[in-house]
Amino acid sequence: MKYLVILGDGMADRPIESLGGRTPLEYAKTPKMDELAAKGEIGMVHTIPDGMKPGSDTANLSVLGYNPREFYSGRSPLEALSIGVPMKDTDVALRCNIVTLSEEDNYEDRTIIDHSSGEISTEECAVLLEAVKKELETDIFHFYVGTSYRHCLIWENGEVVDLVQPHDVLGQKIGDKLPENEALRTMMKKSYDILVNHPINIERKKKGLNPANSCWFWGAGTKPALYPFTERTHKQGAMISAVDLLKGIAVGTSMKVITVDGANGGLDTNYEGKANAALDVLTKDGYDFVYVHLEGPDEMGHQGSVEKKVKAIERLDERIIRPIAEGLAEAGEDFRMVVLPDHPTPISLRTHTADNVPYLLYDSTAERSENWHYNEREAAQTANFIPEGHKLIEYLLQM
Repeated sequence: MKYLVILGDGMADRPIESLGGRTPLEYAKTPKMDELAAKGEIGMVHTIPDGMKPGSDTANLSVLGYNPREFYSGRSPLEALSIGVPMKDTDVALRCNIVTLSEEDNYEDRTIIDHSSGEISTEECAVLLEAVKKELETDIFHFYVGTSYRHCLIWENGEVVDLVQPHDVLGQKIGDKLPENEALRTMMKKSYDILVNHPINIERKKKGLNPANSCWFWGAGTKPALYPFTERTHKQGAMISAVDLLKGIAVGTSMKVITVDGANGGLDTNYEGKANAALDVLTKDGYDFVYVHLEGPDEMGHQGSVEKKVKAIERLDERIIRPIAEGLAEAGEDFRMVVLPDHPTPISLRTHTADNVPYLLYDSTAERSENWHYNEREAAQTANFIPEGHKLIEYLLQM
């Protein structure tokens, strides 16, 4: 038996008037997910422990079977693992987004326009971060390049300070959202001066693209301590994701990290490459379990684009779930697959919530005949509910 998690990051939502009171998942054309739902099981799962912030970090740990109350030490340390940052026990890692701010004279009066700087490429952003690093790196603060707009700052002998997530305050003035820590606040301000007239940003503005003009620090945490995925599940697992956070979780849990060329965490990622990699690792490399993560629905939710979020969900169905399910069947492999979001990213809010999310569980050896479609409304109508998200993996793996 092969086992899969197909995770559409932020895919769940709330009813939207322009979609006739439906969610993007309800509205999207998802024939393969609906086919599997009719032959399988749908229900709701609570992935974010009560009282914890609804982030992809806590939620994906939960989906993989790690109770965030026990194993969560911050988001950035997981990303640091992914990019090979050597963390000491006394280090604090922080996420360093390169964001788009408006250009008022006073830094505090500026507004966060885009937390991802128009999904800027890693190549461009690496050059920008190098300019910041040249001016701001010290014996205490060290910058490391990640992926796209997502980078890392290591603070030696630092503090786990409370910091604001940029995607939580899109469109808002930043004055009261800045770090209380003077060193961090000063570096953010100086980064704007370094980046605002950088040749890359001048060229981006000429092309009508959002400039990547300021660092934004958040997600502070200490070195994580996760046990290997195989230790409890007795399954050899692999991770397929374009996002450093998920790769870091995989590194921390001793899962195989599969890098797919052209996978960028955006709407136009390499879907086919991810699907083929999942099939290869299960049918050719002998792995038991694969976790396929798609960032697109979440990014489109943060952008507030109904049309693009629907498109991201449809591409997930047509270009990931369909070829994987059909490829495993053609290879003669029995499999159990769960499809779900980690958390909702409602278009109306442009940030995460801790609402329950719908899951779809399909077992090729135990097909049913139901009349369900896979969406939030119908999943909530069933009696199926998993109140502790970290136990979903036990259900999938039949532990």
